[in-house]
Formats: sequence, structure tokens, C-alpha cells
Amino acid sequence: MRKTVLHITGRVGLYILLTAASILMAFPLLWMLSTSFKTLQEANAPKIIWVPSEISLDAYRNILTDSDFIIAYVNSTFYAGLALAGTLLSIAAVAYAFSRVNWPGKNIVFALMLSTMMIPAQALIVPQYVFFNAIDWIGTFNPLIIPGYFAGGAAMVFLLRQSMIQIPIELDESAVIDGANHIQIWWEIIMPLIKAPLATVATFLFIGYWNNLLGPLLYAQTTKLYTLPVYVAQLYNINNATQPWPTIMAAAVLTTVPLFIVFFFAQRFILESVVISGMKG
Repeated sequence: MRKTVLHITGRVGLYILLTAASILMAFPLLWMLSTSFKTLQEANAPKIIWVPSEISLDAYRNILTDSDFIIAYVNSTFYAGLALAGTLLSIAAVAYAFSRVNWPGKNIVFALMLSTMMIPAQALIVPQYVFFNAIDWIGTFNPLIIPGYFAGGAAMVFLLRQSMIQIPIELDESAVIDGANHIQIWWEIIMPLIKAPLATVATFLFIGYWNNLLGPLLYAQTTKLYTLPVYVAQLYNINNATQPWPTIMAAAVLTTVPLFIVFFFAQRFILESVVISGMKG
């Protein structure tokens, strides 16, 4: 009886702790949503106003009627979509080569690829900019999209490689006997079997591309090519005494909507990937 009471008490305490942690983690999102419905006076009031006294849609009207916001939304969708598709396919192809194909020096090349994870991204900014400027790519989406087509992201390659290794090699051998080549094996056998890891990688990649601020800011260099993170960042003007916080937060809310949609549809595959990794690990 005493053990049952202790068990129930422990479970209740755990749920209370997790609920409190969830509210704490969700607080920035809730504050962003609340501020987007405030008036300019309430958002800049000296005291904290948790809930707006009157729901105002002015910020959303200002954003949705701003042509620069529409252009930024289209740019983000175009850039993130193309970059995601090319990067995901190239990563899957490289992971297949590292996991299912035997070739001289494979382990050495794989180790060298993993070692690139230790290079800080900031250390590559200047040489990359010089290179892209030399080939006249500044002011275009090319520096943001095309590098991913060469399997950009060693961590993602490693994740898919580990998933492919767990698939029995006998499937490949049977396909070879039936006359299949490596491309057919990769596309028709391996890819359908790693849908959960692929969805996980695709979600991570999409979040990274969609939230990318530095890349578009460095390489686009024109308002016609700016993406949503750049647009939202430019709404804040340090020279203004009163910041348009409702407009900024409304733009941020609309920017996060695609992320929620992607996660909503991908969460089943992400959880499945975690469960499979735990069972086979």
C-alpha cells in the first residue's frame, strides 16, 4: 500500500514538474502570440501586460498588406523548398555509398567527412564569400541552394548512414541477382525502408533553412531576395524610440506557421525514428 502511494505521488510530482517545464519552454511563444494582438501603446507600456485588454488585428493587417512581406514569404518558400529537396537527395545518396557500397578508402573518406563537423561555421564565412563573389553568385540564391546539393551536412549523412546499415544486406544481394543496379536498389529498396529517418532529417533541414538569417543577409543583398528572417529582423529599428512590437510579433507568428505544419505532419515519423533507434541501439 505504501509503495503504491509513493508511486502515485512520484508520478503526480513528475507530471507537475513536466507541466511547469512545458509552460516555461512555451512562454516565449505565448508572449509572442499575445503581443501580436496588442495595440502599439500596450506593447510599449512601461508595465508588463500579459493579456491584451482588447484584441487588435492591426498588426496582422499591416503585415499581410505589406508587399515586402509577401515577397519574403515567397522567397523563403522557394529557397527552403529547393534547398531541402536537393540536400535531402544528395545526403541520402552519399549515405548509401558509405553504408551499402564497398570501395577503396571508404572509411578514410567517411572519417574525413565527420571531421568537418569540428570546423566552426563562422570560420568558413570569409572564404565562402570570396569564392561565391569570384564566380559572381552574390545577389542570387545560388550560394544558399546549390552547396546543399553536394551533401551538405555531415551529421545528417551520418544519421542516414546508421539507419541504412541496419537494413539487411541480403536485400541488396537479392536485388542484384534480379538485375538491379545501385541506383535502383537505393531508390526502390533502401529509400522506402528509411522513411522515418528521412522525415527526421528533412524536418531538421527545413527548420535550418527556414530560420536561416545569416546566409540570405550575406548573399542576397537586395530586398527582392530577402527571406522572412531578414524581413522580421529589419522591422526592428534601433533609431526608433517606439518599436512596432505588435507588427514584429505578428510577422514572427506568421513565420513560424510553416514550422508548426511541418512538425505536425512529421512528428509521427520522428517518434518512429527515435523508437527504432532505441530498439536497435
